[in-house]
Amino acid sequence: MITAGIDVGSISTKAAIVKDHVVLATKVIQTGYNAQNAGRKVFDEIQAETGISSSQIQAVVATGYGRKSVTFADKAVTEITCHAVGAHYLNPEIRSIIDIGGQDSKAIIIDEKGRVKDFAMNDKCAAGTGRFLEVMARALEVDLDAFGEMSLTADKTSAISSLCTVFAESEVISLISKGEKRENIIAGIHASIGARVMAMGNRIGLKAPVMMTGGVAMNIGVVKALEEKLNSSLVVSKSAQVTGAIGAALIAETVKGGNNE
Repeated sequence: MITAGIDVGSISTKAAIVKDHVVLATKVIQTGYNAQNAGRKVFDEIQAETGISSSQIQAVVATGYGRKSVTFADKAVTEITCHAVGAHYLNPEIRSIIDIGGQDSKAIIIDEKGRVKDFAMNDKCAAGTGRFLEVMARALEVDLDAFGEMSLTADKTSAISSLCTVFAESEVISLISKGEKRENIIAGIHASIGARVMAMGNRIGLKAPVMMTGGVAMNIGVVKALEEKLNSSLVVSKSAQVTGAIGAALIAETVKGGNNE
């Protein structure tokens, strides 16, 4: 059985194709301004790359903030459920997940079968998300891809007290004007994200082992900041960014149409 998962996020859109519970391929593209087009485009591109046609794919599940825009999907499932299923597939020992995406962050507790037991979510504010990092990168005139490595060379962590993106940006600009090193400011940005996300995670009581998913998991500086707050290591899969899409494709193995979640 061949199935597909489409995860439409605010910054990137991901796809995964699974055959008989084995991941065959994944794909990531930028979402852009049209979520519906992004969902269709990533689906078309992953088919072209794998040589698998729509007629061979027996079910498609959509997830992410733009899941309802994927009109060709058989079902839409929340990203919380999909990240839980995806994380459990990648590592069955995982009991908690920190998912930091483009516009929200989540802490999720799962059981030994990958089912969601509890979760907390920040979807009202951009602080502590990928969008927050984008704003900070623009303010510092630094490529976002360089953020993680640069923060590791800091000789101190700049204090950034505000958890609001707008006010934090003002703090960053003030630090720049005072001649503070970029590396130290970036380390401070990562520390502020770590504090905010861990405060959310502490509300539900994260249980080890903890996996980090979402695109921000590729930022080693954020991972390090979270590990310092957790006082333990995070599990970061090479498939962190596509965990939700993988989970959606796995769920599609049991779905043939049905109601949206």
